[in-house]
Amino acid sequence: MSNTRGELRPLSLRRGGVAMAAGIVASTIAMPAVAQDSGEIELDTLRIEDRAADVNPNAEPGAPYKARTSGDMRLTRPIAELPQVITVLTESQIDDSGYYDLARILDAQPGITVGTGENGNAFGDRYIIRGQEARSDVFVDGLRDPGMTTRESFAVDQIEISKGPNSTFAGRGTAGGAVNLITKQATTDYDFTKASIGLGEDRFVRATLDANFVVSDQLAVRANVLYGYTKIPDRGPADRDRKGLAVSATYTPTDAIDLTVDYYGLRAEDNADLGDYLSGDAGTGDRRPVRTPVYAQKQDFQKSDVDVFTGRLNWQLSDNIRLSNRIRYGMSDNGYVVTGARGTTTDESDPNGAYETISLSTHQGWQDVDYFANQANLHIESETGGGRNDLIVGVEYTDHKVRNGVYDIDNTGATNCIVPGRRGTSAGYCAITPDGEVVGGLRTLFGREITRGRFDQKWHMETISAYVMDTFDLTEALTVFGGVRFDHFSFDLGLQGGDLSIRNYDYSDEFWNGHLGVTYEFAEGAMVYASAATSADVNCGESDVGTNSGYGGCLVIDEQIGGGKPERSVNLELGTKLNLFDEKFLLTAAVFQITKDDVLESVGSGYDPSGTGNSGKNRVRGFELGLAGNITQQWSVFGGITVMDAEILKSASNPENVGKTLSNFADFQAQFQTRLQATEQFALGFAVKHKSKRYGGQPDTAPGFNTRDDGSYYYSQPVPAYTVGDIFAEYRFNRNIDFRLNVNNITNETYYLAGYRSGSFLYLGDARQIVGTLNLRF
Repeated sequence: MSNTRGELRPLSLRRGGVAMAAGIVASTIAMPAVAQDSGEIELDTLRIEDRAADVNPNAEPGAPYKARTSGDMRLTRPIAELPQVITVLTESQIDDSGYYDLARILDAQPGITVGTGENGNAFGDRYIIRGQEARSDVFVDGLRDPGMTTRESFAVDQIEISKGPNSTFAGRGTAGGAVNLITKQATTDYDFTKASIGLGEDRFVRATLDANFVVSDQLAVRANVLYGYTKIPDRGPADRDRKGLAVSATYTPTDAIDLTVDYYGLRAEDNADLGDYLSGDAGTGDRRPVRTPVYAQKQDFQKSDVDVFTGRLNWQLSDNIRLSNRIRYGMSDNGYVVTGARGTTTDESDPNGAYETISLSTHQGWQDVDYFANQANLHIESETGGGRNDLIVGVEYTDHKVRNGVYDIDNTGATNCIVPGRRGTSAGYCAITPDGEVVGGLRTLFGREITRGRFDQKWHMETISAYVMDTFDLTEALTVFGGVRFDHFSFDLGLQGGDLSIRNYDYSDEFWNGHLGVTYEFAEGAMVYASAATSADVNCGESDVGTNSGYGGCLVIDEQIGGGKPERSVNLELGTKLNLFDEKFLLTAAVFQITKDDVLESVGSGYDPSGTGNSGKNRVRGFELGLAGNITQQWSVFGGITVMDAEILKSASNPENVGKTLSNFADFQAQFQTRLQATEQFALGFAVKHKSKRYGGQPDTAPGFNTRDDGSYYYSQPVPAYTVGDIFAEYRFNRNIDFRLNVNNITNETYYLAGYRSGSFLYLGDARQIVGTLNLRF
């Protein structure tokens, strides 16, 4: 028995088929005369299958942009048969795109927007799926990855984005969906080594190594190594620096047992650029981005140090019963000191009088994350009257601890302006002189001296969960998917004030979630489905914001957490999936509605302080179209369209929000990527992504707005719509060497990923960048 996750699949899905395909490729190339006689198309097909499958057990051979199965063993049927929208980004699709940070990869995906955090960037990546907060709903191989870190793709086989509430699989959270990273694991099938070196504009360099060593029939070791650096295009010397190592070892002492242990480490440090800001006439709503010089201070940083250890046991107890257990311990050390910018007019008391300028500000914090998780699944296969029955019984224990703190910052540079603020006028740092020029020494203006200071909050969530999931065929065409999950958690929060006194809050609660789906195959490779699923977000569910309930922190009433009920989300979905062209191309379409009730709101006007805070309600309706795979043997495509409408249905805290859209929500999003294998050696492709206008604000609330004299209103923090195109080309010298050229943002479009609720930050998308990558395979 060979390694790993594939062992929890039917035999037809195991890696042996991949190894066989690779062997056929080698044999075919070794006999060019025979290949020539049999036709070039057959040779191309085998080569593309080798590129697509590689060693990923979930790949669809012959379709580089399509995955056949999920890396989550609890999803026991192929993706084309599941009653849910699951978008899968394959390694080949990611490589061709030329994007490697998870935030930039996901920003292109329909149904997802990128957000900023409270006080700027709040440590790392933040995502919104179908209008719902998802920054804590990132998973690695089915286990929650709680640190809000910078995430990379160098050790990833595929990225799975599940759309819609998903708490049966994930527990708390996942109101709009979840992101699951499926990592690369060692295999005993065969040795291989892949190395890539990329060089490009803005001092771009990226070197990766992926090597698998078969020590014996029972033991294999795999290592993935990363070094990456680039100045932020057109914003240097602001930059990004990445170093990563992932090591996996698999041991199969018997045909019934395989054991895998792995380590993942990442060191990411950016000199972060918070980009531009909004300015304009607040009376008319004509708010527009203003371009800024590069004001990031030389001492600024945004860093993530991540170390994760995982053990996996797969045990075939009998012909039809398998046990899988995954255990993980992880740590992350996150921190940032960054500079923000906003347009302002200096105070009359300024030595130069009142003039328009750019006022700079400091935003900072650190976070230590320590977590443990263990998940056990018993998979029982049997036969039903209509076909297969796959029963999953699972238990999970998680223990997540987070300490948040602040840095002590001494700004030794001389102030150069007097600006108004919330607490009156004060001396400050401004980037523009009275005559409209950029001040000299802008990047060292603050003269910062930074030391790590005390913690200000300790966050701890401990959860015990149990679930049952069943997939059974009622007939050859009709299949039912169902599941139910119970979670019990204990929570405590300690807040340390400036006088070092600590206020403690704690509570415990429990909740149930479920899902039910039905699929009907009306023709070969074509089915329709209906599904319903729930999720639960709990009070204090976000670990970085203390008692800022507007951003998912604890809602405290009269100095008590108050026993607020979990926020409940229900997703209703109807869809169809067409698995075409010999299962090489998947077309999906779905209509959906997510209703989120019992939304916890901040105390405000119209709010009854005797309540629990579950006083809000919102709804998202939409349509999603997706495609992935090969239309012909030489033509690969991937993309989708999402059209959505969001509405606040109820709000006691801010009744005027009723009827308005959600913050950080794009009504229309589209993405399309294609690759054409023009000849056996040469391929070319392009990608385009579009996102409609969004508006900055807090999760689960309407964006900030102003009312005109005639009673109409406008949203005051717009993030402009954008359309960005990329192109790439690849030349294969032989089966071992190829070269890929990427030109991202070919028109050098100025576009924005997200906006902070005050308009002080508009995160810039990357300007045009040209990169060439040499890939070696042995």
